[in-house]
Amino acid sequence: MRVRSLHVHPVKATAPIDVTTAEVGLEGLRHDRRWAVVDQSGHRLNAGHHDVLMTVRAVPTPDGLELSAPGLAPVRVAEPVGGPRLDVDISRMPTAVDAGEAAAAFFTALLGLPARLVWQDDPAARSVSTAHGGRGDEPLNLADAGPLLLTTTESLARLNAWIAETGEPADLSMQRFRPNVVVDGVAEAFAEDAWQTFRIGTVSFRFAEHCDRCSTTLIDPTTLEHGKEPIRTLARHRRWDGRTWFGIRIVPLTTGTIALGDAVVTG
Repeated sequence: MRVRSLHVHPVKATAPIDVTTAEVGLEGLRHDRRWAVVDQSGHRLNAGHHDVLMTVRAVPTPDGLELSAPGLAPVRVAEPVGGPRLDVDISRMPTAVDAGEAAAAFFTALLGLPARLVWQDDPAARSVSTAHGGRGDEPLNLADAGPLLLTTTESLARLNAWIAETGEPADLSMQRFRPNVVVDGVAEAFAEDAWQTFRIGTVSFRFAEHCDRCSTTLIDPTTLEHGKEPIRTLARHRRWDGRTWFGIRIVPLTTGTIALGDAVVTG
């Protein structure tokens, strides 16, 4: 088994950035999900309700981000170290650092409503919830539940085959599931469900929980078209506890660097 692709999402809900190597911290991949967009009340804005966020590319720079989106001028944003804090409605993180007026103007123009960009300055202040497989003291970036999400190409192929059996177009991309690590060469589809501890290159990880899938997966990340897949088909084949499941959330046990082509070794 090998790493097929690696992805970071510097700002939650925005387009993934493909990388060839990624530095792994205990809180997740470097540059992954350390920023979020909130409204004027501090509520986080997500792609399920504001799909235009998926058109934003947030590219890491040495000191922050460069934001771009169709029809808007690019904006560079520095990490707002020591900046003013805002009250935010993000689980297990009551405040975040405001990223300033240029970023706020960018997202306000994009969304057509007052919005601000905020930054997580200290991932150690937020931990993986025990309700999501955490042990109480593991740091967490702004991901919903776990530091990294892992999927496999074999599982996506099986899902597309199930969709094809219904007569619907079966060409869903992995981008719908917003993984950090995509692995190929597993023995069979959904083999990752049973992984407990494993190694990618020299970095060790543990399973935290299976990933339940939300309505964001119903949006084509390229066209922004909304449909019924993959939730409809997952509900027929991968439904338990009242939810549908694809991929696994994982927690780093060590730090280091992972890269395309790295071997994935379980056990």
